Amino acid sequence: MADAGGTKHEWHLLDNGVPDPVGTLLCVHGNPTWSYLWRRLLAAAPPGWRVIAPDQLGMGFSARLPGPRPLEQRVADLGDLTSALGVTGPVVTVGHDWGGVISLGWALAHRDQLRGVVLGNTAVSMPPGDLGPALIRLAHAPGVRSVATVGTPLFVRATTALSSPRLPADVRDAFAAPYRTAARRRSVGDFVADIPFSTGHPSRAAQEAIAEGIRSLDVPALLLWGPRDPVFGERYLADLRARLPQAQLHRYEGASHLLPEDAPQYAAAVAQWVGDLSTGRHTATTARPAEPTPQTRGLGSALADRAGDDSPAVVEVGGATVSWAQLHRRVEHLAAGLGQAGVRPGQRVALLVEPSTDLTAAVYAVWRAGAVIVVADKGLGLRGMRRALRSARVDAVIGGAPGLAAARAMGLTATRIAATPLPAAAARALSVATTLEELERAGSTAPLPPEADPDTDCAVLFTSGATGPAKGVVYTRRQAMAQLDLVGATYGLSPDDRLVAGFAPFALFGPALGIGSAVPDVDVTRPGSLTAAALADAAAAVDGTVVFASPAALSRVAATAGELSDAQRAALGRVRLLMSAGAPVPLPLLRRLREVLPAAAAHTPYGMTEALPVTDVSATEIEAAGPGNGVCVGRPLPGVDVRVSPLSPTGSADGELTDAPGTTGEVAVRAAHVKDRYDALWATERASSRDPGFHRTGDVGHLDAEGRLWIEGRLPHVVTTAAGVVTPVGVEQRVQLLDDVSAAAVVGVGPVGAQVVVVVVVPADGARRRARLELAGPALADAVRDAAGTEVAAVLVTGRLPVDIRHQSKIDRREVARQAARTLAGARTGTR
Repeated sequence: MADAGGTKHEWHLLDNGVPDPVGTLLCVHGNPTWSYLWRRLLAAAPPGWRVIAPDQLGMGFSARLPGPRPLEQRVADLGDLTSALGVTGPVVTVGHDWGGVISLGWALAHRDQLRGVVLGNTAVSMPPGDLGPALIRLAHAPGVRSVATVGTPLFVRATTALSSPRLPADVRDAFAAPYRTAARRRSVGDFVADIPFSTGHPSRAAQEAIAEGIRSLDVPALLLWGPRDPVFGERYLADLRARLPQAQLHRYEGASHLLPEDAPQYAAAVAQWVGDLSTGRHTATTARPAEPTPQTRGLGSALADRAGDDSPAVVEVGGATVSWAQLHRRVEHLAAGLGQAGVRPGQRVALLVEPSTDLTAAVYAVWRAGAVIVVADKGLGLRGMRRALRSARVDAVIGGAPGLAAARAMGLTATRIAATPLPAAAARALSVATTLEELERAGSTAPLPPEADPDTDCAVLFTSGATGPAKGVVYTRRQAMAQLDLVGATYGLSPDDRLVAGFAPFALFGPALGIGSAVPDVDVTRPGSLTAAALADAAAAVDGTVVFASPAALSRVAATAGELSDAQRAALGRVRLLMSAGAPVPLPLLRRLREVLPAAAAHTPYGMTEALPVTDVSATEIEAAGPGNGVCVGRPLPGVDVRVSPLSPTGSADGELTDAPGTTGEVAVRAAHVKDRYDALWATERASSRDPGFHRTGDVGHLDAEGRLWIEGRLPHVVTTAAGVVTPVGVEQRVQLLDDVSAAAVVGVGPVGAQVVVVVVVPADGARRRARLELAGPALADAVRDAAGTEVAAVLVTGRLPVDIRHQSKIDRREVARQAARTLAGARTGTR
């Protein structure tokens, strides 16, 4: 019982009852949920913390009310309850849906007790010009409200129907349990009626006071968001971030409105965040030196050094060529023009431009303007790009007509800049504000923006999405320069070199390294379309000395080498260095490439979007290392520290970091060029940087006695058998040595800790097979089992393995495992 508004009311609440708590989590549900929403948070409570989750009056199993309860009264009710419960602080409020604004109202009224704020999919205000969530407005309509919210359980049931993925029936029933009759649903309707859509609404003043009041909150805050929410969309998240600029954010891709159900891992994230409050760790970025070395050069310094050089800087094969002098001049004019157009330091600019001189100029102009490039290439697919660019909150988009059309289809509200002039009708249809040509012209007489601080952001680069939704990786200028310096020093790059980039984004490094570059004629979504002739033509265009390409691209190059003319062979014969990354490069492929690039030293740097390069190894060194359990990726480069976190029997990497030879575990990296943080992924960043100064890569491997790193697979792909963990890559390599096998994937089927090893192979005649998985014949199955070196429960065959779009090399083992489980259970399936 608690005194609410002068009347005693009976409250129903969940309370873990911790005596003498170090703090209290006060969890406030919205409409029409109840305290059941917070059951996981009670179970995951950090040590010493009390968790209180009440059913608001009239809701859940708390007392029903004689009349409506306006916002101001609900905030007061919550204060009466905490007083009755003896809550004295410190308190972290946790709110969802309309419980968000109520929890914030309590926070403002109890600043002396407040320690932090956690919010999930809520709103405190309607952004200017916004009419409010469409679904709630529909339910708010008087003619609809009485039927949808009170007379029938439609509103109650619709709320749980919004979840993604769909909730189990027993969970949906549990949420509906307190609202079985119209009498018990009356407060559901009253709650909807109290939403202050109009300026004259009785609760509007209280809502606006809370919305403005939270701007003054100086406590840590955490926003947890389901991006697929049809109620509270991106504009509400942007409004919250503007009001709580100190807030950390984690977006649970795929989750919808009912975040605590759609992303049950939220509870562990909240517990971790609350635990960090006690240690003072409110941010979770990879640790950097306390006193960084002075940085006298910036991302455009090498370009400026060659400002008077008329030799080619960037060559489009079959297209434009721009000299160093022209590129430098254009970059400065565009930078000034961007400033004139309102692009400010720190703002984010998405680049939806095909590899070209325009793209190169745009990248360096954005950097010179102090802004941040956002790179989410079309290799992610339209859906992946939409998810990536919306999460990055871009302020402007530079694109060709296809890119701008994609921006419109993705619903990006950013300023749109056309890379090339468009017909007037097309420009209007695509809402083009200006063009690069116009910016360059305006910038020719405008002052240049000041040079950016080296510790400000310069790029958000998205991962390939091969092991889950693509992640935004944020680099500062200092980190990007450290990466460029390491690449230049490792491979002895000088202004005499010219780069041929089979992986187009790598070509953007050319001007920063002071070397000319060319991009072959290749579709970035199909790196395997790169032919030897296209590579040779690009090399001839710039007299190339360095080639960078993905394994899939190089495999195609080797396969089409017989089509080369004498002149093309001569152009490739002048290449001194071949680099390939993005996935393991098989030694047989490197050997075949010696015939195509006879003078090139073949190197396969190991790294990832978050840190590249980490190690380096040459084909000669791979041969000298011999076979092993995994792929030998060489020794750590100067300034790079590599450790591993040993695996547990259940496949988790919980052990202390070590460099002990032969210990298999998750690879962790420390270096000056490691990423600053993941963007809008607080929980992911917190987990990856939990060892101070190190980034946990998600790769699994070991260091050998010679200090070389061997990669054995990805952490989520480790097979946890009853006899111990099995990493996939070594087994796959052994199986792929069979003459009858062209590719293999090793996956686990069954529950964690009791999985069995299943090997899925593409036979040498796989091109003639369908993609459906089938049991292998006895002869092939026996050969695979003999070669595997571990117990194999089943051998399946397929015509192809699912791989990522960007590199066409990384096998989606989770999808293979799903299909294998269905096949072994008797279902027919095929690769997507």
